[in-house]
Amino acid sequence: MTKPYILCVDDERTILMSLRAQLRHWYKDKYNIEIAESAEEGLELIKELLDEGEQIAVVISDWLMPGMKGDEFLILVHEHYPELTKIMLTGHADPEAVERTKQLTNLSGCVNKPWTQADFYSVLPPEQEET
Repeated sequence: MTKPYILCVDDERTILMSLRAQLRHWYKDKYNIEIAESAEEGLELIKELLDEGEQIAVVISDWLMPGMKGDEFLILVHEHYPELTKIMLTGHADPEAVERTKQLTNLSGCVNKPWTQADFYSVLPPEQEET
């Protein structure tokens, strides 16, 4: 069986590269890490992976992105794929948007930039069972 995926969505490529490298280091070989540079690309990637029979463990999305903001993206993800774990990543999210996202999507957590390993372990523990 293939490893489940963590999908990271952020419009800043340097953030994505750093996040992917750190997640790979922290979680070792437990997950495949995929990145998308927009909410639209993230939605396409989720559909593609699931259509191929892959498992997505977590979707991590920045809040402030051009086009579709992270809260809108995570709400759409939840409407189509409610079983997916969702985490918001932000440097400056509107608290009302975060609260609304929590209420509408069963958001697992909100991680602030700059993040730490402990921040991610608080919402996605290293011992989390693969589902």
